[in-house]
Amino acid sequence: MLGGKLAFAVEGMGARVAMIELTDGPPHVLLTDHLEGERAVYVYRVDDLRKAAAALKRRGLEDERRLEIPMGPCSSFVLPNGHRIALYEASRPEVLKHFLGRKDF
Repeated sequence: MLGGKLAFAVEGMGARVAMIELTDGPPHVLLTDHLEGERAVYVYRVDDLRKAAAALKRRGLEDERRLEIPMGPCSSFVLPNGHRIALYEASRPEVLKHFLGRKDF
């Protein structure tokens, strides 16, 4: 209905992830089945994850959760109002090219 194009649908490590392109450029929508909770996670790419996460901590965000996503290291936070955000550093940019066009499901 929104006119999006399926860029990839991959399955691995117990998760299914699909990327939908709604426009010719970012931002794109990622859909996944492995996250808990009802709220979406807004994911932002940053140039320097360490600096960006430190800036959020200085503003009062706590309980940083560090993880790895295919594109690089990631830090996630829950805002005081319950919204969820994550920051990642694209240290492995070639991964996206590897996924594009793949349809596992």
